[in-house]
Amino acid sequence: MSRQKSSSSLKRKCPDDRGRAVKGRGPWSATVYGYLEMPSNRSTSTIYQFYNCRILKDGKLQREDLWIRDGKILNPEKLFFDEKGYADVRIDCKNLLISPGYIDVQINGGFGVDFSSDVENIEEGLSKVAKGLLAYGCTSFCPTIVTSPPEIYKQILPRIKLRDGSSEGAGVLGIHIEGPFISKDKKGAHPERYLKKFHQGWDDVLDTYSTLEGVKLFTVAPELENSSDVIKQMVKRNIRVSVGHSSANLSQAEAAVKAGATCITHLFNAMGPFHHRDPGIVGLLTSHKIPKGVTLFYGMIADGIHTDPAALRIAYRAHPRGLMLVTDAINAMGYPIGTHKIGQLDVDVTSDGQACISGTNTLCGSIVTMDKCVKHFLEATSCSVEEALDAGTRHPAEMLGIAAQKGTLGYNSDADFILLDDELNVQATYIAGELVWDKVKGHHGKRTIQRKTLS
Repeated sequence: MSRQKSSSSLKRKCPDDRGRAVKGRGPWSATVYGYLEMPSNRSTSTIYQFYNCRILKDGKLQREDLWIRDGKILNPEKLFFDEKGYADVRIDCKNLLISPGYIDVQINGGFGVDFSSDVENIEEGLSKVAKGLLAYGCTSFCPTIVTSPPEIYKQILPRIKLRDGSSEGAGVLGIHIEGPFISKDKKGAHPERYLKKFHQGWDDVLDTYSTLEGVKLFTVAPELENSSDVIKQMVKRNIRVSVGHSSANLSQAEAAVKAGATCITHLFNAMGPFHHRDPGIVGLLTSHKIPKGVTLFYGMIADGIHTDPAALRIAYRAHPRGLMLVTDAINAMGYPIGTHKIGQLDVDVTSDGQACISGTNTLCGSIVTMDKCVKHFLEATSCSVEEALDAGTRHPAEMLGIAAQKGTLGYNSDADFILLDDELNVQATYIAGELVWDKVKGHHGKRTIQRKTLS
C-alpha cells in the first residue's frame, strides 16, 4: 500500500475525521492552526494528528499528516490497522510546512552569553541561550568553546551537561571544542598565546581539557604533527572530528579524513585559499580519496558576510550532500550593536552586522540565527526548499550520528519540529511534540490545553 493511498484510506475510515477543526485554544494558536479533540478509544497516551500541512520527509515535501505520541513520530498505518486507534487531538496547520527543528553544531553563545568566558554562570547562560533559540526554530545545538587557557576548559567543560530539549529550551547535543590545536597562521579570533601543538600526542589533549565527557565535535588543524593519531583517538571515543583553522594542503587534509575526520569547520573561513595546483582543505569536497561509504560534511556560515553568495554556490554545486548550515554565533546574537566578547577577546559589532575583533577587521563569529541562514542559503544558491531545510536539519544530525532521532520526521524519531510559512518564517516550534514557542503570542514554555470534546 502506497503512503498516499494509505493517507486517503485513513481519511475515509478513521473516526477522527468527523467534523471540522475548531479554533485553537491553549497552546494551539487560533490564528495559525486549530485543534479538535476526539473521544479517545483507548486509555493510553494522547495521540496528536497535525493535518492540512506539507511535511519534509526523506528529502521531499509531502502532503501528509504528522502523527505524534509520547514525544515521538508515529506511524499512522500501524496505529489504525494494528492498534485500531485514532487521533485524540487534531491540529489544523493551515497549509504550513513542517520541518524537523534546526540543529546548530557551532554556536559560541548568544543573548549576552559567551560559553567560553562566562565561567561562573555557565549553567544559567546555557539555559538562557537554549530558551532564546526556540524563537528561531533551533531545537538542538552544540555549545562551542573556543581557544582558552587550560583553567577555563577545566572549569567549563565538566559543567556543560547533555540534556533533552523541552519547554525550557533547545536540547544540548554535546560540546564542540574549537581550539587550541589549530594553526597560528589561520587562528582567526583565537588568541595566539593559548594555541598548542601535539608534542606528546594524546597526553596534550588530556592535559589541556582534563575531561572529554560530553564532547561530541572537535576541530583540529590537520597539519599539526601527531594530529592523525589524535584524530584516531577521538573517533574511538565517538567524538566527531572536523578540520579547520588550518593551512593544510590537500594531502594533509586527506590524511586527516583517512584517520577518521568527517567534517570541515566553516568552509572557506580561517583556512588556506583555494589554489588550482593545491586546493587545500576546500579540495576535500571533490577528493577521490574520501573513504568509501563516508560522507564528508562541511559547515557554512550563510549570513551574507562570512561567505560571498558565489562561494556558497560553488560549495553547494560541488558537494550538496555534505553542506551543513551553522551560525558560529557569538554572545551578540539577539543583542544590538556595540562591544561584546568571544572567549578572551573583545568584539565590535557594527551596524551592518559584522562582528570583528576590537580594533581590527578580523571576523570572529556572527550574529545570525539559524532561520536566517536557511533563508539566505536558499536565496543565494537557488537550491530547493527541501535542500535548504536539510542543510539545517538532516545533515548536521547525520554528521553527529544521531539521524535516527533528530533532524528527521521519520517514524519513531523525536518529535522536534517547526511550522514554517512559504517564506520559511518560523511560526511555531515543538519539542517532543510539545509547543514551546509560537509567533502569535511569542510564547515560551508549557501551557495547559483547554480541550473541546465532540459528543
